[in-house]
Amino acid sequence: MEAAKDIFSYRKFWAHRFGVAPFLPMSRAEMDELGWDECDVILVTGDAYVDHPSFGMAIIGRLLEAQGFRVGIISQPDWQSAEPFKALGRPALYFGVTGGNMDSMVNRYTSDRRIRHNDSYTAGGEGGKRPDRSTIVYAQRCREAYKDVPIMLGGIESSLRRIAHYDYWSDKVRRSILIDAKADILLYGNAERAVVEVTHRIAKGQKASEIDDVRGVAVLKSAVPEGWTEAHADDLDAADEGARRSNEQTVVRLPAYEQVVNDPEAYARASRVLHRESNPGNARGLVQRHGPHELWLTPPPIPLTTPEMDAVYDLPYARSPHPVYDGAKIPAWDMIKTSVTIMRGCFGGCSFCSITEHEGRIIQSRSEGSILKEIETVRDKVEGFTGIISDIGGPTANMYRMACKDERTEALCRRPSCVYPAICPNLNTSHEALIGLYRKAREIPGIKKVMVASGVRYDLAVESPTYVKELVTHHVGGYLKIAPEHTEAGPLSKMMKPGIGAYDRFKKMFDDAAKKAGKEYFLIPYFIAAHPGTTDEDMMNLALWLKRNKYRADQVQTFLPSPMAIATAMYHSGKNSLKPIRRGVSEEVDTIKGLKQRRLHKAFLRYHDAENWPLLRDALKRMGRADLIGPGKHQLIPSWQPAGTGKTGGEGKRLGTKHRTQTFTTKGNFPKGLK
Repeated sequence: MEAAKDIFSYRKFWAHRFGVAPFLPMSRAEMDELGWDECDVILVTGDAYVDHPSFGMAIIGRLLEAQGFRVGIISQPDWQSAEPFKALGRPALYFGVTGGNMDSMVNRYTSDRRIRHNDSYTAGGEGGKRPDRSTIVYAQRCREAYKDVPIMLGGIESSLRRIAHYDYWSDKVRRSILIDAKADILLYGNAERAVVEVTHRIAKGQKASEIDDVRGVAVLKSAVPEGWTEAHADDLDAADEGARRSNEQTVVRLPAYEQVVNDPEAYARASRVLHRESNPGNARGLVQRHGPHELWLTPPPIPLTTPEMDAVYDLPYARSPHPVYDGAKIPAWDMIKTSVTIMRGCFGGCSFCSITEHEGRIIQSRSEGSILKEIETVRDKVEGFTGIISDIGGPTANMYRMACKDERTEALCRRPSCVYPAICPNLNTSHEALIGLYRKAREIPGIKKVMVASGVRYDLAVESPTYVKELVTHHVGGYLKIAPEHTEAGPLSKMMKPGIGAYDRFKKMFDDAAKKAGKEYFLIPYFIAAHPGTTDEDMMNLALWLKRNKYRADQVQTFLPSPMAIATAMYHSGKNSLKPIRRGVSEEVDTIKGLKQRRLHKAFLRYHDAENWPLLRDALKRMGRADLIGPGKHQLIPSWQPAGTGKTGGEGKRLGTKHRTQTFTTKGNFPKGLK
């Protein structure tokens, strides 16, 4: 993998003389106090402004401040007119636009396309403070406010919509968000490298729309530049072979927007190519025609080094919400204010998840010293700290410092997952560094307990009995969440998740460790309904497994086709893009699109809810499994119906059930707070 310039090695912009702001300003009055006559960069975000490294705009803002730029924040502006976008005046360099820490459509709508009435990233938890498709709307208002100011897109909403993508909420393939937002440049992934390089270039006078040689960016061109060789993705293997025969200046041509919008199989092919070209060590640039434009995507950014990660997390964050919120509760802040991020990325490659598409599959880890220092900062600076670190983890709890054993092998690999269908023999799965970190963290004076709330990758954990013992003995508080997602081979193969046997092995190790520690702890397994590749019989078998193991799901997760995910390509196309996509021979995938069948799959997960019993009885009879209706232990649901229930088909008000995304045991001893 090529070396990358240290993001903190650039010569600082002249405005560094103004020093560090207590908070990045959100008003002209704050700018005046700092002695600024203008901002160099204005970041527009769909989230409340919390100056903490768990919030993307805070990281980017503080990073650019460290480069010497004056950065202002416009948070959750009223989008009905351009006036709120003029609050800080005209930026000298550009507007940076993000929908926030979540895709705005995922944030606003459930998997059944129902409106959510709360927003964890808003003061007071109030919903409706950002528009649908926030990035597009905000960019349009920025353009109205100052017509000739460049607009840069970033954040997960832009990252996952960087090419032509299937949009679940409109049920159609949409153009790249760069085109719909009419922006100049898009930065995808965790974009520290790109934002530093691009901002310095813009400051030197280069046009944002012409910066096409920085990793991790997308721009529009009229044609592919001279000197580049195109490898066509009509047949992926041919594209790979063609690239190997060509020089380094090779770009892979994806099927055009006009083709994928009408041809689901072409869409699946584009998705497969995109995911194959995701390793920074071997990825090639991509190009996709959109009408008169060529959408030009450079290869993914080089991951940050450990010293760079340390420096990013050591920037002078205020570690609290901006004073403008006057102490109002911001649920996302309350959730993470005593947590510490130790790594980024995920090599799990779960097909329904967007982490790999955004953060990459190469793990970027902080140093032990940097993490311990932040724990001390939390202890000393977070108001009301009780001595408990609520989480020490990341996208996955236990991938810290894991990597391929051989850098050359890693640079050549195109596997979408390092752990599916089995753990790669080239993967270093040692938990020793993480165990050492846990031990040192809990020895810090004033720290009573260090919790692990991030999801544990249990197929990795079983490789280290010492880690499981350490985790259970010291870092679990009543229950631990993990995500087997299903029990049946069909859906698991489309999810790229391990078989349920790995869960069984982990559960035994977990229970044994809890018993030896004298603790009564519970595993909280998560499952997905209606995932591509799932049949009614698969859901029935999962429900029977849940009953045998005495689990009751409170609120189930129904598959939500998020932009760019592999499973979304399966959902839209009906083709398995984990395998070669060739006209007429692509593997078919069953998809669950009808509301009635999606409700049925949810009902199987909530087999214990009497509201679902009429729906399940009808389904079991239709499936020829009426033998599962009755009072026996081996049967799933009774033949009788409690008075006043069963009128809503499981979709109405749950009787006394509070909606939470958790599952728990029904053995009688519930984790505290989950009854």
